Amino acid sequence: MRPKSIITSIILSITFFLIFSPFLIKLTAYLHPIVLAVVFLCLFIVTLFIVLYIRKESISISFKVLRTGLIIYSIALIILLFFRPNDQTYNSINLIPFATVSFYLSGKVNFLVAFYNLAANIGLFIPYGIYFMLKKRRYEILILLPLLSIVSIELLQFVTNRGSLDIDDLILNMIGVFIGYLCFPLFKKIIIVDNVNG
Repeated sequence: MRPKSIITSIILSITFFLIFSPFLIKLTAYLHPIVLAVVFLCLFIVTLFIVLYIRKESISISFKVLRTGLIIYSIALIILLFFRPNDQTYNSINLIPFATVSFYLSGKVNFLVAFYNLAANIGLFIPYGIYFMLKKRRYEILILLPLLSIVSIELLQFVTNRGSLDIDDLILNMIGVFIGYLCFPLFKKIIIVDNVNG
């Protein structure tokens, strides 16, 4: 990978971030400010991936670096999920599939809030699908591992009053993981991970 690709990706990421910053800053009203860092990181990674794909370049990183990056990402995600403004209360339960999704798409909710909730619930879990595929786990593990992890997060959010118990969150999160699985063949052509089994 040429340094020019990284510089191009950084410039494009900053440009897109600044364009959408008026909308993104509004998210901090009901989410931890770390959401801005998470959004920028995701934006940079997606931009870098697209730039490398267009230029037909690849980047080689070690599995340890990738795992460390995912751990840092996960910590940021935990902060985002569990450390929200204190004036918010969550005590609702939805066990009807797609009820919340339909509500967000009904137009009765602020567009930014609806878009973030739907897009984030999918997009933020795509990296985990890619990571799980790196280890070449059995199909049942590829389903059970994310499913149990997400259910645990949902229950913990509800018990700690940091989030609602919503089956739609589970469905959207799992869709994100499965998109990660589908993106993996393209990912491994552009991102070469060394010492996966090391």
